[in-house]
Order: sequence, then structure tokens, then C-alpha cells
Amino acid sequence: MTITDIVLILFVAALLAYALYDEFIMPRRHGQTLLSVPLLRRSRVDGFIFAGLLVILIYNNVTNNGAFLTTWLLCALALMAIYLFWVRAPKIIFKQDGFFFANVWIAYNRIKEMNLSEDGVLVMQLEQRRLLIRVRNIDDLEKIYKVMVKTQ
Repeated sequence: MTITDIVLILFVAALLAYALYDEFIMPRRHGQTLLSVPLLRRSRVDGFIFAGLLVILIYNNVTNNGAFLTTWLLCALALMAIYLFWVRAPKIIFKQDGFFFANVWIAYNRIKEMNLSEDGVLVMQLEQRRLLIRVRNIDDLEKIYKVMVKTQ
């Protein structure tokens, strides 16, 4: 096994651990989920670039008669990339004492100010950071409002 294979195994394991955390562990942390709202995806350009680079690497490895294990690890990495960039949907998860946004726990008492922009983006001002929450369905903003009023 080469150093390349070890690095690929580490990357695949890290992406798999992140996917499991995002899908199964995070919704169960900090109590019962009150509301889970799907968000708009960011630009998919990064995903296309990463997938394109993986296709080039797989092609080079196959045409140069590279190690079979390396080809399979690159394919596993490509499958993880497909899941993370195209299958998995970003979401905001509201709990009794706070919410998860971009996999970060934010307590409600950290919110200093909330505004709704004209184009339907919920803006939450924290101590030193501004969160821009772009929901997929505009009706979810009313659900978020109801949860925020109920928990505060």
C-alpha cells in the first residue's frame, strides 16, 4: 500500500464520518428536533470541479495500469463526492435551546438581531457574525418564525 492509498483511505473515512454525523448524529444532539428546514444549495461549481478532477485521476490511473486498490479508492471518493454535493441537502435544525446551521450549534441567546430581506433571506446577526439563511420553500420562513416565538 502506497502513501497515496493511505491518504485516499483517510479522505474517504473522513468524508464518510462527516456524512454519518450530518445525517444521523447531529439531529439527535441537544434534545428533540422541533423543526428541520431544507435550505438552498450553494453553487455546484465546486462539486463539478472536484468530480472532474476525480474523473481525470481515475482515467490516468486506469490508462497507466495503476494499482487496482487506488482505482477503487478513487471511485469511493467519487461516490462520497456525489453524495455530498448532489444528494445531501443542507438543512437548519431547530431545537429547544438553539439550532444547527452549517453543522454548528448556535444558542438562541447569541442572536442579537433578526431581519428578513426583500428576496426572502433570513438574516441573523450574532455577536460577530451574520448568518444568511436561504430557505428552499418561502413558506418555511413562517414555520421558523413560529418556532422562534415558541422557544423564546
